[in-house]
Formats: sequence, structure tokens, C-alpha cells
Amino acid sequence: MNLNTETTRKLREMAASDLLAAFEAQDDVVSMSLSVEDRIELAVDQAHGLFLNTKSNGLIRRAKLRYPNADLRKVDRVEERGLNQSMLVQLATCHFIDLNRNLVFQGFTGSGKSYLACAVAKQACVHRYRTGYVRIPDLEEEWQQAVDKPMGQHKLLRKYANYSVLALDEWLLDPPTGEFLRFIFELMERRYDAGSTIFCTQYKQSDWHARLGAGALADAIMDRIVHNTIWVETGGFNMREAYSSSK
Repeated sequence: MNLNTETTRKLREMAASDLLAAFEAQDDVVSMSLSVEDRIELAVDQAHGLFLNTKSNGLIRRAKLRYPNADLRKVDRVEERGLNQSMLVQLATCHFIDLNRNLVFQGFTGSGKSYLACAVAKQACVHRYRTGYVRIPDLEEEWQQAVDKPMGQHKLLRKYANYSVLALDEWLLDPPTGEFLRFIFELMERRYDAGSTIFCTQYKQSDWHARLGAGALADAIMDRIVHNTIWVETGGFNMREAYSSSK
């Protein structure tokens, strides 16, 4: 569709370059049987699709996923690993996020927990949820560095509390203690029934209480996690070893 110079200028001025490109890409010969309304609708649909794709790609980039190319459609050896394919399909809908439910991937080292968490987190970005990913050792380092900054720990808490979806990798690999344990409690308190948290851990639920210090804070943290959580066992199949041997 050929637009006059003034219309083109106005679209560019309104930062509607995607819409302009969609109009310019229309072939006048191919589209001659369509009404003006249909041609406008097609152009708007194309521009809107580009807008959504750009937005989701930005969310994926800002989530800082460990595996940004992870994809629930490309999970290998589902049956061999004992994974539930229908569960993966359900997680891909992101309906659990609408319900503020948590998600735990639990299994031995190398079983693909982090990949699965990143695949779900990436899917959340595609559905336009604000998403974050962090390893617990890195979170503790951020917390320690925030101590000497004005309102540093408060800002850090607010940052991670405000994600619609937050993936916590290496959960309880090193048992949190002291003030960092209290920080974890405050984070779980703020996220409770306000967002979805994805945990990747080697430890079964029965081990969590002891690794959280077995005290009142452990009780409080567990109470804010376990009652509204989907548990997915990733088994003991070592995906790292399998990929290494296939090369």
C-alpha cells in the first residue's frame, strides 16, 4: 500500500514504524481484492505481532536466564527421565502464575532442573509476565554488597519481591543462616500469594526444614511455600553426562 509523504511522516513521528512497515509491505496487486478496512486490519495485526514479539524478547533479556534458549517444546528424553509430558504442557500455559502458585523442580545434580526452570520462566516472558532468575549464591552476594548502601537491602528485597515470576536456582545448596535467612523469610513473605516462585533444588521437601535452620523462621518460610506449590521430580538421569557422551 502506497502512503503519501505526509501520512508516512506522521506515522514515523508517532513511533509507529512497525505499522508503517506493514503498510509498505502490502502488495497492491495481491491485495487489490481486499477492502481498505481489511488491509488496515492485516497491517495492524502484523504490527501488533511485532510489538508483542519485541516486548517478550525484552522481558527474556532482562530476566537474565541461565539458559535463555531453553524451550519446553524441546525438552529431551521426557519418558526416560520420568517427566510428565502433560504436566509440561500445563506449565506452558502459565495458568499457575495466574493463581500465584509456586513451582519446585527437585532432583539430583545434572538432572536438568535449571533448564526446566528457565524454559518455564522464558514461557512466562512470552506471556508477558515480568520475570527474574537468580542463583541463591549470587543472591546472597548481592545481599552482602547491599549492606553498605543506603537502603540497599530494602531495595534488593523490593527488586526480587516485585517479579511476577522469580526463579531461584540452587535453592538450599548452602543452608542460609543469620540475617540472610531472615532476608529469605522477608522475600517469601512479600511474594506469598502475590507472585509465583520457581525453586530448583536437590533436596526433597522433607529436608528443607533442617536446611532452613529447623527453627521458627524455618517454620514460617515453609508455611509460605509448601501449601501452594506444584512439585516436579526431575529424577536422577544426568543430562550433563548424556550430552557430554553424545559429543
